[in-house]
Amino acid sequence: MAQPNILFLMVDQLAAPALPVYGHPLVQAPAIAELARQGVVFDSAYCNFPICAPSRFSLLSGRLPHAIEAWDNASEFPASVPTMAHYLRHAGYRTILCGKMHFIGPDQLHGYEERLTTDIYPADYAWTPDWRRGPGHRPTGVSMRPVVEAGPCIRSLQIDYDDEVEYRAVQRLHDLARAPEQRPFFLTVSFTHPHPPFVAPQRHWDRYAHDAIDLPRVPEIPYGQLDPHSQWLHVAHAQNEYTVTPEHVRNARHAYYGMVSYVDEKLGSVLRTLAETGLDRNTLIVLAGDHGEMLGERGMWFKQCFFEWSVRVPLIVSMPGRFAAGRCGAHVSLVDLLPTFLDIASGGRPIEPVDALDGTSLLPLLEGQDDGADRVVISEYSSEGVCAPSRMLRDGGWKYILTHGLPPLLYDLGTDPDELDNLAGRPEHAEVEARLHARLVREWDPPQMHARILASQRRRLFLGAVAASSDAYPNWAYQPFTDESKRFIRGSGAAGPTSVKARARFPYVAPAAPDRDGSTDEKGPPLA
Repeated sequence: MAQPNILFLMVDQLAAPALPVYGHPLVQAPAIAELARQGVVFDSAYCNFPICAPSRFSLLSGRLPHAIEAWDNASEFPASVPTMAHYLRHAGYRTILCGKMHFIGPDQLHGYEERLTTDIYPADYAWTPDWRRGPGHRPTGVSMRPVVEAGPCIRSLQIDYDDEVEYRAVQRLHDLARAPEQRPFFLTVSFTHPHPPFVAPQRHWDRYAHDAIDLPRVPEIPYGQLDPHSQWLHVAHAQNEYTVTPEHVRNARHAYYGMVSYVDEKLGSVLRTLAETGLDRNTLIVLAGDHGEMLGERGMWFKQCFFEWSVRVPLIVSMPGRFAAGRCGAHVSLVDLLPTFLDIASGGRPIEPVDALDGTSLLPLLEGQDDGADRVVISEYSSEGVCAPSRMLRDGGWKYILTHGLPPLLYDLGTDPDELDNLAGRPEHAEVEARLHARLVREWDPPQMHARILASQRRRLFLGAVAASSDAYPNWAYQPFTDESKRFIRGSGAAGPTSVKARARFPYVAPAAPDRDGSTDEKGPPLA
């Protein structure tokens, strides 16, 4: 079986419940809806860490965050960890990254042969948390300003970035379509929208009637009634320093919906290019989010917790010629993508990972050979905003959450989808709680994790302070380079400008022979 191309589309902070394909009645995302119509929609997909960098490191490596010491947004992603880009490159793929991936450390490629843009966030230790300072320590400066300042705009830093990501991705697809080689490609296109601040382009803000914007399904829960983890986040997000009104909430949700429509338009542009070039005929398309967004549910914002709006993500897999469209209710997570790509890219020759993977291939689910009833999902959290490591287990209808040093949380999502009734500690659920707890701590010892994370923080805080005190501050930000010596028309070589332009035309048109002797200086089809 021929190896298919793989187009991996990522969006940042897109909560699954905020999409129409997952039941939202207002949000407009027609490109995602069309992809879902042709693909398999996973209704119970989760990230493995509800914050940017560790979620992406875990996804790329197919391993749970603690296994690669992905503790927070300033944890280095070691170059020694194999990623899906390494494996697919080994399998013969051209590996290309366009857009955000939030790599921390000097390795800014991690198996990708090409990187078309820089990143939008720092690549150093600047955002290292310090749990010794309590939840009010905010290395990223997060606060409620994005909520109280929400609204429309003409331009923003994130629009600058995603416009470039779209342009580079579309151009690279055109280049791939014109390339004469038959090597399959793995192209990751990763947008930063709809990550806060809640600022939407005016045109997309205007797609929604402001008065029609829905308020959160679960209203704000008073601070005294929050679980301790949520109380930490209340302080970490500076909610105790700002007054957030219902109109602020409506503005923020309005802007978020506009940002979803904006990034949906970008996704549509990439997918349209894929189809126009004919590359879609042998391309697996996967759309995923790195984590969700609470969006005011329970009075909470951003992510960093295990409630559904924060930890549940969109996941759609589409290849109409191979997988029948439909929906899958099995619990899956982002670590399952690497083994899935290995199965699909193998061409009948198994690709053996060099490390044990924590994910399980989605291929049996995609082919309808398994209902996935026995699948479980694990997610972890240990970044800023908290003071101890946390872990979540999703098993059947149950969600079990343990934060080191705090009382556990147990929810039956079948009867309590809004996660309002904590069943932990109740005698009638003691057997279930004990079983879930044993599974959760099987390879994750809370005191040991706590000690490892504190030690890592101390090292990185020290190194960051030393670096900041020097004029030779290391800047690991990726610097993209375009070789302009080989683009457009150059003076060297035998081919004239007519020939160069002809080879750049897509679809390729063979040169017309002159009436005299039938000769031509055309040197062949498409550009390399």
